Amino acid sequence: MGEALRAAVARQRMLLRRLLDAPLARLARDCTAVWPRRDALEPLLIQWLDHLPSCKYLYALDPQGRQITANVSTRGLLPEHFDRDRSQRPYLKAALAGETFSLSDAYISRNARRPSLTAIQRIETAGGEHLGFLGADFDLRELPLTREAYEQPGQWLQMKGDPAIRSGLFNQRRIDSPMDQHLDAVLDLVIELVVAHGVFHGKLHFSSSRATLWFIEDPFRYRILDIEDLTDPGIVLTYPSRPYPGDAVVPQDRVAEVFHTLRALRFMDETIYLRAGSLNIFNGMVGLNFSCDGSHYMPWQELLEKKIDFWLGTGDPELDDAG
Repeated sequence: MGEALRAAVARQRMLLRRLLDAPLARLARDCTAVWPRRDALEPLLIQWLDHLPSCKYLYALDPQGRQITANVSTRGLLPEHFDRDRSQRPYLKAALAGETFSLSDAYISRNARRPSLTAIQRIETAGGEHLGFLGADFDLRELPLTREAYEQPGQWLQMKGDPAIRSGLFNQRRIDSPMDQHLDAVLDLVIELVVAHGVFHGKLHFSSSRATLWFIEDPFRYRILDIEDLTDPGIVLTYPSRPYPGDAVVPQDRVAEVFHTLRALRFMDETIYLRAGSLNIFNGMVGLNFSCDGSHYMPWQELLEKKIDFWLGTGDPELDDAG
């Protein structure tokens, strides 16, 4: 997990902790008055479930982590969980080590097989005697978080591919594909679709002679154009004209430059060459996949700044090559 994504997850966990800490502490105090009577604890947990509307299960555990109540859920009591030993579950590790309140990492639940997490609240008397624990399980799908969409930072990412392909790199040579043989015409058509017909994300698969395109008017479905489509300028008649979006990160007059750079990377070498390349005009990111199966995701400006010798590894010796 990258640093930015890890930070986003940490922010969500902080929000969850603030959401759960206080109500579970109050419930734990109420539990001390009836501890350890199952006949009194279960009605209390049922009552408190209304104060934790996103909680899937509530239950009480003894100091060793063995369950002394049924699971309390919105569907009622689940008595089959009574006397269940949870001491070895990862979410109890911090609690058994003495934490007053702990929030587990996300995990895949055993029954529903869905991302979940568990909050554990220590239960103590006013005098500090340890009575047990309160457990609350949550389905991540149902938690009321702000959940602002994680935005991928616009920075260069390099990912190495299949080792089997990398090890055989110098035993292969680029073979002209049908797209290679008509590449100038293909690029002219794709550029036209981007700047005048609403394509916001386009990917050219040079080796397999096809393109996958996403249109602003219908962003949830992509179109696949084969080489016959890509060499027929008449197909633009099937896509309505649309002004270039004003909020695109890539300026309209630089779109062609990006695609022509992809062309240069395709033909830069007979061994190290571009297999597929993409451009998204809204986030400004270019995707590159090379013959060594190495992949790069980078801002469009950085792509245009790099010379061919960089990708071939003949420039700065401290910089990695396409793979």
